[in-house]
Amino acid sequence: MIAKKRILVVDDEPDFVAIVQSNLEKEGFEVDVAYNGVEGMERVKAAPPDCIVLDVMMPEMDGFKVCQELKKDEKFCEIPIIMLTAVASHVSSTRYSHYDGMSMEADDYLAKPASAEQITTSVRNLLNV
Repeated sequence: MIAKKRILVVDDEPDFVAIVQSNLEKEGFEVDVAYNGVEGMERVKAAPPDCIVLDVMMPEMDGFKVCQELKKDEKFCEIPIIMLTAVASHVSSTRYSHYDGMSMEADDYLAKPASAEQITTSVRNLLNV
């Protein structure tokens, strides 16, 4: 039996996390969740996932910092990261912009409100499943 791919969803909006988790599980993924960047980092270090869905704007540690920390660590740098943000991508005066998300070495970027289907498609593309 082939092991299920494990996805970590890190977002501070519980309702959004529940929808994404439900959709990914329906598609056959195992899903772990965290509700802020610090908790997300702890979960990655405890059991590295196959892919991370990561919100940008969160309390304690934002998604850019989480992405930066993971991508510079050789133990975790190969984990694909999908960045999510509710800030409009065309706003260049904020560090929470599409350009900055990609410059942080995220593997994909989706603007919120990203649908659960868009997230699932991105996960499948990054994991080649």
